[in-house]
Amino acid sequence: MSRLMEPLSVGRVIGEVVDNFIPSVKLNVTYNSNKQVSNGHELMPAVITAKPRVEIGGEDMRAAYTLVMTDPDAPSPSDAYLREHLHWIVTDIPGTTDASFGREIVSYETPKPAIGIHRYVFILFKQRARHSVRPPASRDHFNTRSFAEENGLGLPVAAVYFNAQRETACRKR
Repeated sequence: MSRLMEPLSVGRVIGEVVDNFIPSVKLNVTYNSNKQVSNGHELMPAVITAKPRVEIGGEDMRAAYTLVMTDPDAPSPSDAYLREHLHWIVTDIPGTTDASFGREIVSYETPKPAIGIHRYVFILFKQRARHSVRPPASRDHFNTRSFAEENGLGLPVAAVYFNAQRETACRKR
């Protein structure tokens, strides 16, 4: 297993959200221009209120990508009956650019973890053609695997996740 994949397996992203895949495109997610998302690291809810900047590698601007952001721990990690809750989908993102050049088909919903530590996962898929991805019917009970299958996306080309939990009065500084 590659070093890139190990944190995704340990964090149960591979298995619970997506199947094992080989990363082939660079994916950088940054909140507030200075908080880069790293697998398994914690970000405070105050930092993740606005949509992040998402930079995509790849070698061809003609290629199109779909970015999915999901919470597999909704409403709580011990009782994730809404699994997964969808936070964001951007499609038709050109390679070697950022998500702001894509088409937002599900608007960014600020993560608000109420109970426990939640994983927020960004999954990147390479599209077969532009304008080929349709939005799901609901944010709740979203399934990344089913969404990818229904839209002919195949396996992911990149993924990264962070953890967040509710800020209590004593934790805020």
